[in-house]
Formats: sequence, C-alpha cells, structure tokens
Amino acid sequence: MNKIVKKVLGVGLAVAMVGGIFAACTNGGTENENANTAEGKTFKVGICQLVQHEALDAATNGFKDELTKLAEADGNKIEFDEQNAAGDPATCATITNGFVADGVDLIMANATPALQAAAQSTTTIPVVATSVTDFASALEIKDWNGATGINVTGTSDLAPLAEQAAMFKTLAPEAKKIAIVYCSAEANSVYQAKEVAKELKALGFETVDKPASDTNDIGPVVTAACEECDALYIPTDNTMASATGTIEPIVTKANKLVIAGEEGICKGCGVATLSISYEAIGRNAGKMAYEILKDGKDPATMEVQVPTKDDVIFKYVAERAKALGITVPDDYEELALDAE
Repeated sequence: MNKIVKKVLGVGLAVAMVGGIFAACTNGGTENENANTAEGKTFKVGICQLVQHEALDAATNGFKDELTKLAEADGNKIEFDEQNAAGDPATCATITNGFVADGVDLIMANATPALQAAAQSTTTIPVVATSVTDFASALEIKDWNGATGINVTGTSDLAPLAEQAAMFKTLAPEAKKIAIVYCSAEANSVYQAKEVAKELKALGFETVDKPASDTNDIGPVVTAACEECDALYIPTDNTMASATGTIEPIVTKANKLVIAGEEGICKGCGVATLSISYEAIGRNAGKMAYEILKDGKDPATMEVQVPTKDDVIFKYVAERAKALGITVPDDYEELALDAE
C-alpha cells in the first residue's frame, strides 16, 4: 500500500507541476510580461529639451504625437518623462543622467546641448535627437558619413545656408556689410556662422562676426551690429530665439533688415526666413524612435535625416518688410505674427 500511495502521490505531483507551468505560460509569467504580451508593450521615453521656445516646442510636440500614434496603432504605449533645462547645458546633463538612472528605453534630445549631454550620459541607451544643426560638429565626428556610428541618430534642422545668404541679394541688393549675430556657446550656431559667412563673401558681401556669449550680451551685441552693418543675419540659435523680445526693438529702431535661420526667430524680430517645419522634423524623429523601440533598429547605422528643398519655404513678415520699403518675391509666404 505504501508503494502504491507513493506512486500515486508522485504522479499527482508531476501533474500539478505541469499544470502550474502551463498556467504560468498562459498567464504570461510575471506582471510585466503580462503587460508586454496581452496588452502590448509599454516603452519609457525621456525627453530633454534645452529651452522653451516656439521651434523646440513644435519639435517636441511633433515627436510625442508621432511616436504615440505609431505605438497605439500596434497596441503599445509610450510613457514620457519630459523635462526642460531652461537653457542651461549643465541642467541637460543632470536630466539625461537621471534618465539613465531610471532605465528609460530611449532618450529624445531636443537641441544640440541636450544631444551632447545625452551622448555623454550613456553609450547604450538609444538617443534620438532633433533640432540639431550639424551632428558631426556636435559630436566631434571627423569622418562623417551620414550616420554617427554610436548610439545616436536623429533629424537635423539645417536649412540651406547658401539659399539663406542669397536672400540678402534679393531683399537688400544695395547692402554691403552683413552682421552675423549668434551665441558663441552653441556649437550649432558657430558652425552656421562660419558657413554662411563663406556664402555671403562669395556673393560679394563683407561680413562682421557678432557673437554673444549669453543672453546678457545680446542687447549690446545687436546694438553694435546695427551701428556697424547694413543688415543682420541670425542663424538657427536657441539663445537668440529665446531673446527676440530684446532684439526686436533694437533692430526696429535702427531700421535694419534681419534675415533669420528659422521661423520662430523671424516672427520674433526678423523680416524673412527660409525655414523648415520643426513639427515635421520632430515627427520624423518620432518615426525613427519607434523603429528603434519596436523593430530593434541600431541608431549607430541609421542615417541622420537632413531637410531637402521640398522641406523648406521662404516666409516673410509683411508689416516689417513694408516698414523697410522691401518688396518680396511672389513665392514668399506671409508669416502671420501672434496676436498679443
């Protein structure tokens, strides 16, 4: 009897174990595994935005909207941890280090200092950046081939600089000296300043470099630029974008033409721009992020997306052009100012 009982008990135990394993499999094992199978996956994405202004806000919103839409279409979810560095690169580093400590699945870096901070914070977590003018300069990559070769990819906001320079010939053909006003602390702005100076000189203009180290320098720098030069060029620059309220009254009083590298700066203090859509480059970054999260694509081999001629459009502020007596070409689109 004892042997029979033992045998029955043994069979019963084996059945119970098999049943338990089967139940574990059908229930998905752990609670996290349940969430990632029956109800789709949940990805945690940290967003580090350098500063709040119109262009970067549009890029972040485009990124979030596109990534959320793609995830929900597959039954997946995105949890965003969105933080703003208030224009301080050191705060960018604090934010991205926090994302690494939290174990996020991906970091979105909005603007060059945010990208640089993210790249220094991690070599393993994927980083998708946007609103970055030149990835090679930002990451100090000498042999640039379109992809970073590290855990970073993204979308550039570099509008065609040659075409922007040519706008001075169109809108201010009698101008001789152009001031290039930018923040010297932003690597993307330094790059643009050098490149557009080459283009302006090739068109016969004299250029004057007018860098500001931070927002405190902008007033005096712009004032000096207006006194010394016939017109001003302001590239895609986060510091300048956040200080158009300082720039606008100075250039208006001096009756100076300002051509800007992007739409937000143009609306704030400029007359014309050849600009990209920041919402569009944010959306493209969102698509790249989802390919990494869902399909396991390697950011090291994903080519950075750059704007094409189809992605940019000439825009102008009608009331400022009229005040300066400037007639714009028919293919320029009027840029409405925000109602106060």
